[in-house]
Order: sequence, then C-alpha cells, then structure tokens
Amino acid sequence: MVEKLRVGVIGAGRWSAAAHLPGFVRTPLADVVMICDLDRELAEARAKQFGIPEVVTDYEKILQRSDIDVVDIVTRGDHQDLVFATLEAGKHCLVEKPVCHDYRDVWRAHHLAVSKGLKTKVGLTFRYAPAVQYMFELVREGFVGRPFIFNGFEQNSQWLDPDNPMDKRIHKTKPVNEPKFGTDLSREGIHVSALEGYGAPTIDIGLELVGSDLVQVVGILANMIPYRRRTNLDTERERINIDDADIFIGECANGALYSMQSSYVTVGNYPGIEARIYGSNGALIVRLVEEFGEIQTLRGAKPDAVEFVLMEIPDRFFPPGYQRGEPWPSAFYGGLVHNFMQEIVEGGETNQGNFAQSARVQEVINAVTLSHREHRWVRLPLEGPVELGGIGE
Repeated sequence: MVEKLRVGVIGAGRWSAAAHLPGFVRTPLADVVMICDLDRELAEARAKQFGIPEVVTDYEKILQRSDIDVVDIVTRGDHQDLVFATLEAGKHCLVEKPVCHDYRDVWRAHHLAVSKGLKTKVGLTFRYAPAVQYMFELVREGFVGRPFIFNGFEQNSQWLDPDNPMDKRIHKTKPVNEPKFGTDLSREGIHVSALEGYGAPTIDIGLELVGSDLVQVVGILANMIPYRRRTNLDTERERINIDDADIFIGECANGALYSMQSSYVTVGNYPGIEARIYGSNGALIVRLVEEFGEIQTLRGAKPDAVEFVLMEIPDRFFPPGYQRGEPWPSAFYGGLVHNFMQEIVEGGETNQGNFAQSARVQEVINAVTLSHREHRWVRLPLEGPVELGGIGE
C-alpha cells in the first residue's frame, strides 16, 4: 500500500471548507497534517471540523516541514509569492486560480516546478466534473470528429444584488492596508474580475475540447452593476468598476471558432457553466448547474440523430466516496484533489490542469483584456507587457 502524501493547507476560508478540505479528507492517498490561516480561531475551527492535528498562523512553518509533500494554497487575492516560495521549498503545489496575473509569471512557475521534479495543479475546478472528464474522453475517441465551434457560457447571478458584498470574506474588522480594486472609473481602466473568475475554468475546458491554442481574440468587458457594497461591514454602496460581464470570440490554430461569455450578473444557479463543442462527426453539450437535484448533465448528438440525448456518466469518473445529491464543490473538487494525488503517487509525466495549462488560460485572459483596452483584435502568442488581471471570483 502506498504511504499517504502529507499535506499542508494555507487558507481556512469558505472555499477551503467547501471544496479543498473535503477533497483531501475523501481521497485515500492524502492526510492533511497542518492548516495555516492568519485568523487562528478560524483555522482551529477547520482543524476540529476536518481532524487536522496542527494549526499555525505563519505559512513558513508549513514550508519548513521536511515531512510535508504537498502544499495547498487557497487564499484570496494574489498567490504568486506563496507559489514561488512553495516550489523553492520543494513541495508539490495546488493553488487556486490565478497562479499569477501575468501569464509569463505562470510559465516561470511552471519551469521552476519542472526543474525540481514537482507536480502542480490549479483550481480549474470544473475540468474535474465527472461529466467534463467523460466529455474529454469522448472527444479524444472521435465522438465529435474535427472540432468546428466551441461555445462557453457562465450563468451566475451571485452579484445581481448590489447589496451582496464584492468581497465574499466575512470580516470582523475593516480590512486595512489592502489595495482597493475598481477605482479607475474609465472604460479602459475596468478591473478584471469575472473573466478571471469562472471565465478561467470555462476557457480551460474550451481549449481542451478544441485541442488547439487560440491565435487571435477580440473581446469586451462591461460593468453592469456599478454601485455595490465592498465588504460585509460596509453599509453604503460605492462605485466599483469591475467586469461583471464579458464576451469574447476567437480563432484557433486548427481553424475552429471559439466564443465565451462569463458574468456575475446572469440569472441562474451558481456556478452555471455550460460548454458546447460541435464538430464534423457530432456534438456534445455539458451543463454544470444545480437544477432540479442534478449538478451536471451531458448530452450528445450525431448528424443522423440530431436531437441531443442525455448520456450516462460512467462510475469511473466520480471521486472516491461520491454520493448522489452531494453539492458540486465537494463532488467536483474531490475529483481534482484525488487526480492530483494519483499523479504524484504514480509518478511519470501525466499532470493535467497544471501550471502550463494555467499559463495558456491566463494568456487568453491577458489578451482579451488587452483587446478591450485597445479596442482591437489581439494576436496570440502575446509579446511584451500585458495588462494584469484582478481579484478573480
């Protein structure tokens, strides 16, 4: 029996508790031995909830532990410094998106990991939905033939209510010494948010389905609800110039056409991702939406049977301990975590959703942002400086 990988988690917030920690608890290949958060009380509560033996408030104590194999970074905001520190310490690294806001820095992190023989994984959660993993297999086996068109959509009404704080954290005191985003009120100064939020995993799914890089994009970012509360402690709304809606189209190197819409203000259940691939031999549509007791559906059609029919997802694509009716964060992230642990334990070069893939996604985000700011088509690969992203989701 393979000895379990020892894991240290940096971040004890909402997403850590809803997705990351349940994922590590359910895989037979890992043990979480330490959790770190600046809020010690919160970290202690998570440790008690998930049976984690040690709590710290200084992440360096995790990196200094020679017996910790994997570091999971699930903090809000910029992850770049923690990522490079983790890799320099010789730890395999799982991190929430984005790894870095500039795609070139993501490539630097990838090359550093490769040079040290480390595996990496990014929180592109929806790639690991069982329906999406099966969709990828069907495409590889030729179900759609030559890809013609990809359409990606996000249906997410989390911030349709202007009194829902932009910052999801539950603050006990007002944040200080944190830069305020969305303060440039010009069209060109709009702060990247939705595009780097669930835009990122939808872009990731699209790139996998078309099997090609994008060679040019044109896009627009928009701020549909300009005034909202910034944090849970704010009683007044303020002007926050973020992209809560965006659309772009693109052309792939293999000739396929590519379109994407992501938004925080589109009516429907969260997260509400839909991905469609149409090709010479068939088409597939996946919906990752909590509707009527289901969290995912996959439908397929063929040229001689054009009605889309529901496809049964094989059991092998579900994570250990899956139970019908469980919420999507644990169901999908359970697959992500178990897949990462398998890749590390088994060795070899297999490493899906790694920093290299994240760099491809981030370059598209940077290119679409540049297209919006400069009102033009943008060619890929990018050259020279890029406009940085923002807070993500």
